[in-house]
Amino acid sequence: MRLITILILSSVFTCSCILWYASFLHEHDTVVRSTKKPNIVFILADDLGWGDVGYLNPHVITPTIDKLARLGVILNQSYVLQSCSPSRAAIMTGYYPYRLGLQGGMSRNAPTGVPLNLMLLPRKLKQLGYSTYMVGKWHLGFCKKEYTPNGRGFDQFYGFYGAAADHYTHVAKSGIDLHDDMKPDRTQNGNYSTYLFSGKAVEFIATHDKSKPFFLYLAFQNVHSPFQVPEKYTDMYPSVANNNRRIKLGMITAMDDGIAKVVNALRRHGLWDNTLIVFSSDNGAPQGEGSQGSNWPLRGTKGSLFEGGTRAVGFIHGSMLEKTGYVNNQLIHAVDWYPTLSAVAGAKTLDSEMDGLNVWNTLRKNDPSPRKEFVYNILERIPTAGIRVRNYKLIVGNPHFPACRVPPPERNINFEVECTTLIHNGVYLYDLKDDPTESFNLAEKMPQRVKEMNTRIEEYKKKLVPTLDPGISVAQLADPQNFGGVWAPGWC
Repeated sequence: MRLITILILSSVFTCSCILWYASFLHEHDTVVRSTKKPNIVFILADDLGWGDVGYLNPHVITPTIDKLARLGVILNQSYVLQSCSPSRAAIMTGYYPYRLGLQGGMSRNAPTGVPLNLMLLPRKLKQLGYSTYMVGKWHLGFCKKEYTPNGRGFDQFYGFYGAAADHYTHVAKSGIDLHDDMKPDRTQNGNYSTYLFSGKAVEFIATHDKSKPFFLYLAFQNVHSPFQVPEKYTDMYPSVANNNRRIKLGMITAMDDGIAKVVNALRRHGLWDNTLIVFSSDNGAPQGEGSQGSNWPLRGTKGSLFEGGTRAVGFIHGSMLEKTGYVNNQLIHAVDWYPTLSAVAGAKTLDSEMDGLNVWNTLRKNDPSPRKEFVYNILERIPTAGIRVRNYKLIVGNPHFPACRVPPPERNINFEVECTTLIHNGVYLYDLKDDPTESFNLAEKMPQRVKEMNTRIEEYKKKLVPTLDPGISVAQLADPQNFGGVWAPGWC
């Protein structure tokens, strides 16, 4: 079994990427070095699984993502949190979410957001001379203006505040959740979210003052539920019998088309040669008949601390990278994006309390990463914690959800679904270097390693802030019917 696992992973994670990159080498853009501060485009996909992009699964149609990844740097050890808002909080603050009370996620009705005493990434970049734009999903609080994107440092915002909405009507539960800066936009009924958001990103690029660098945070709604996509995209997967998987694949390809529009706009307006693109998923894919995401060959799903829930598909691309066209296997965590992008933008000093590390030389030159360990998450309500120290990973408590390895239907892999039996107070130790699919629990064989790593978890727990709890009465205050049928700030 170990030999099979290693063979599968070596072909998926390394060989295919390098060989495919070579086939595209002749298309490499001319490298133009610039002494100006680079524009930064951070693209965040929602619920995109490890096996949901073409360069890791050749059955997925993502030509733009594939080309950017192969001509840039593929991030093979880039980690996020297990669900939406914790990952976004980590990216925007440089802090582990368990230190902010956001480790369990954030509901629409939360009467708070990311603590207002923290300077978020867009405001930091504004201080460094950047124009700042956001398009898409926020999910970091909106009960009052100070918590919204416009209140946290974005010059312009177009998107939605909550976790999900209908991709066509932009209605979430009982209210519209679509905003142009602080004004609700009621005019886009029938306009598919990916078309809408990529179009607005193109508009920002077209109207940007070229005398200043810009930061564009493009947080797509795809491929989050509800599972909807124009029929022309599902028609691109005629051989996939499972209808839910076909819709999910269509949503991925639609997002890829949206990214292509952004790339073309950067070229058309003369901004391409001085733009750094970061691409990442916010967490792994949910799995099962209803969602049909794929984290293959990783174990686990969105919501769990296993690799399938927390190891993000991602890459970076830009002329400022000194080494490109390879797979970077250095450790990177979501909290590292804040200090890293701030350094790219010219920051000299950062908050010393921040958990993030500057990994720019790791990304730019493939230098060894300064990150040797990180916290997957610490949850106190259903006691669970996870930590990685170099190549070892420890999960203690209840890791949530069936921890399965499930091949996607389009790959026709003859593999019996393999699940790990989970117990409420479990202890799970893995050597991810030799066992990246978490197939062999070493906890009983290595009790001293477990003890040492658990001691580290206990040290981290000293900074835990209890998970935010919205309360039922607050949910009534947030009701869109109180705001003309729109999800809006002004109730806390």
